[in-house]
Amino acid sequence: MADVIKIATRESYGEALKEIAAECDKLVVLDADLAEATKTVKFKKEYPERFFDCGIAEADMMGVAAGLAASGKIPFASSFAMFAAGRAFEIVRNSIGYPHLNVKIGATHAGISVGEDGATHQCNEDIALMRTIPGMVIINPADGVEAKAAVKAAVEYVGPVYLRFGRLATPIFNDEATYKFEIGKGIQLKDGKDVTIVATGLMVNEAVEAAKLLEADGISARVINIHTIKPIDKDIILKAAKETGLIITAEEHSIIGGLGSAVAETVAEECPVPVVRIGVNDEFGHSGPAADLLKEFGLCKENIVAKTKEAVKKFK
Repeated sequence: MADVIKIATRESYGEALKEIAAECDKLVVLDADLAEATKTVKFKKEYPERFFDCGIAEADMMGVAAGLAASGKIPFASSFAMFAAGRAFEIVRNSIGYPHLNVKIGATHAGISVGEDGATHQCNEDIALMRTIPGMVIINPADGVEAKAAVKAAVEYVGPVYLRFGRLATPIFNDEATYKFEIGKGIQLKDGKDVTIVATGLMVNEAVEAAKLLEADGISARVINIHTIKPIDKDIILKAAKETGLIITAEEHSIIGGLGSAVAETVAEECPVPVVRIGVNDEFGHSGPAADLLKEFGLCKENIVAKTKEAVKKFK
């Protein structure tokens, strides 16, 4: 069996910017003194005249991005998720969201898997924050292939987009030659009749692996990849709710305001079924190796299996 290839989605972000820039001269990149970490340095080396280091001033960077968008450019403003969504929220809301400008926010180092950087940098609230901004598209790719496709889609889309990328190298499971990305459309990776696991980001691969373990135990689990949190694909979720009657959500984000909330809101309004949310349970993270933290916080296939079995026993 061939070794599994692992690439951090932030790596694919940097590569995608560099590749797309060759055909899109309107594309410009801004960073907040973190180009090596966000991987926008790949773009900087190829197109230094189209790269702007705004220093450790994320709010100012968002304002500059807004101005560039108003001037006809397609700016990608990049920083850690904690700073891009957290520190700069007011500017993102008022200077980008309110006028609905064509700014793309590349937010890297999201979630618990930031690891040793600790609680201050482990942003588990960014999806919730960005969901509240009217007209903001939110994309959380599951692997490197999907990340590159998401960046391309963001360039083609006219309006504000928040792209969420991770620090940790994660398995590539999509085939770049055949993969198709569409904003707002979920992807069913596996069919199933007993329960549906709806996942996003690095939890998608964990969900796929969990479904294999559940199958061995006689539980047929459907798996859906929701790469676009907003606008969410209501059709694929409601179809799953009607056909399986039980949904488990899995995300590397707080269970408050993220994928779990979006799915629960969707089914509560149109097809009420039990929804069990797996994510960070209203608590801060702490420093430690990323792989260990993911297991500690239940962001792993083993916990998906355990929670799914509990839910099937309780609700089916």
